[in-house]
Amino acid sequence: MNIERTTLPGIGVRHTFTTGQGRRIGIVEYQVGDRRDIVHDDPDDPDRMVSLTLTRSEASALAALLGFPELVAVAA
Repeated sequence: MNIERTTLPGIGVRHTFTTGQGRRIGIVEYQVGDRRDIVHDDPDDPDRMVSLTLTRSEASALAALLGFPELVAVAA
């Protein structure tokens, strides 16, 4: 799977990849603070990305639901 890294001047960095269904999904890392946004393409407009901002605890909960602890255990 290829992860595309895009610098967003004055904002931070966006990391995106394309799913098996052809949808784009990613994370925006902001330069200031520890804010992260989940972004995904709009099925009605492929040039538009929709975002969802999560707090640190919400991002940790989502990571746990996606199996992040298991990924860390496998990598160790």
